[in-house]
Amino acid sequence: MSQPAAEFRFAVNVTPKPGILDPQGRAVEQSLPHLGLSSVSAVRVGRRVELTVAVPNETEARAVVDHLARELLSNPLIEVYGIELLGATSSTVSSVVAPMPPDAAGPEVAS
Repeated sequence: MSQPAAEFRFAVNVTPKPGILDPQGRAVEQSLPHLGLSSVSAVRVGRRVELTVAVPNETEARAVVDHLARELLSNPLIEVYGIELLGATSSTVSSVVAPMPPDAAGPEVAS
């Protein structure tokens, strides 16, 4: 019997590899002194993709996102990517959490 799917929310951040020309980053960096921000440097511009994966557990979800990032969202010759877990939701996850005992909930409010 398969486990019910949980939903895992991820962000994939894709940026040019170090040493790869980044014209957008360079344009931003060259504009910074005009804004009085001469202390900012090494600007790299990339993209962020947010997505939800419905699978039984976080390990499987991360594997799906890694495959997607490697095969579709990034060009491995010139880009690197990072995966960030944004959150997880599931009725399965919440049903595993034991309810708080009544005495741990704090004082009761008289009605």
